[in-house]
Amino acid sequence: MDFVALVTAGGVLAGVGAAAAALLAVASRVFAVQVDERITAIAAVLPGANCGGCGFPGCSGYAAAIVNKGVDPSLCAPAGADAAKKIGAIMGVEVPDREKVIARVRCGGGHDKCKPRFEYRGLKTCRGAVMLNEGGAKSCPYGCEGLGDCVDVCVFDAIRMGEDGIPVVDMEKCTGCGKCVTACPKDVIELQACKGPVAINCNSQWKGKEVKNVCEVGCITCLACVKACPWEAITMKGNIPVIDYDKCHACGLCVDSCKPGSIVILRAIDEAAKEEGQKIIADRKAAAAAAKAAAAAAAAKPAPVQE
Repeated sequence: MDFVALVTAGGVLAGVGAAAAALLAVASRVFAVQVDERITAIAAVLPGANCGGCGFPGCSGYAAAIVNKGVDPSLCAPAGADAAKKIGAIMGVEVPDREKVIARVRCGGGHDKCKPRFEYRGLKTCRGAVMLNEGGAKSCPYGCEGLGDCVDVCVFDAIRMGEDGIPVVDMEKCTGCGKCVTACPKDVIELQACKGPVAINCNSQWKGKEVKNVCEVGCITCLACVKACPWEAITMKGNIPVIDYDKCHACGLCVDSCKPGSIVILRAIDEAAKEEGQKIIADRKAAAAAAKAAAAAAAAKPAPVQE
């Protein structure tokens, strides 16, 4: 082979390579996409879990949305309030404090408390059971299926399946990202205030007799908890009690009043508040009894004789 031809071919290739490199260098400058430094700074603050709880595709997507679309800087539950403050500082805005929320499994009807309607032998997924039969395999159509869809989606290892077939949330690990809420096909899981000392452990919208027939620990809509609360922190939403934690004093009287045990204790009960609550209820009963007696006396009093 001609040596000169080889050298010439090599030189041509080198020249083409150099020209292409120069062209690419120019193109990279001309068509370069400028990345806002704030996006990089915010992404560094975020935990990098890419859980999607904020509603955006990963932490980088959320960071870009904050800068480019003015999205709320406090949507990242795993990052917490401190990170939200840092993001606010980067954006030059003030971020108000947001109360921490965690996932609550609103069902206590485990295998021994709420029997299945039929034996489910399909894929081990709650969604599969619900798709097979409306209401799932549980006798209570509002109850937890116990097949672990919520456990599978939790990237923080904050949920494990209990021995009774009901998921257990680790309140310390839970970040309130909401992925388990989305994964549950029966809306059994809800994000609630982390500070709550007690919780309603039932999700059924059936009435008392219907609930009794299928679950030993389901709410029977007796209203005993509503009447027992001295601070009117419990109201009914449909057939389920709802607790206003801003009013709750952690007295535990609602727990004592609940016959089926549908209300559970999450934190230590405040004994002083319990004593105060008992006094308030006693005073109300005494006042009601006195008013009733006065009304009865007035009704029994003979009418004045007119002359």
